[in-house]
Amino acid sequence: MLRLRVDVFVVEQECAYPELDGRDADATTEHLWVEVGGTPVATLRLLTDEGGTRRIGRVATVRGHRGQGYADALVRAALRRSGQAQVVLDAQTYLEGWYARFGFVRSGPDFVEDGIPHLPMVLRPGGAGQG
Repeated sequence: MLRLRVDVFVVEQECAYPELDGRDADATTEHLWVEVGGTPVATLRLLTDEGGTRRIGRVATVRGHRGQGYADALVRAALRRSGQAQVVLDAQTYLEGWYARFGFVRSGPDFVEDGIPHLPMVLRPGGAGQG
């Protein structure tokens, strides 16, 4: 999964950043993925932030497997696993509408992270994608 994330974020998006941030091994971190032929082709990371807020991040799909609904299925699984907790994420700005389909709404101004425009989003307890 780490290789998948590096291939998508660092190589494909040409964004040199510290992919290994120390949170992958946190006791409350959950890694979700889809395999095809025994190889991970899509992944996301579900963290627990201070106060119990859940955080979706590192959503990535290998280029040749996009458009199959894998990321959609992973986000829905992460929301189910989050129960009634508030869920936050930092979306690349071009994906704002995609995340809005799950009930996420913008929660602050745009910002640039590692040269890529992002925006914070939140899904509050009882939002469209939970329950």
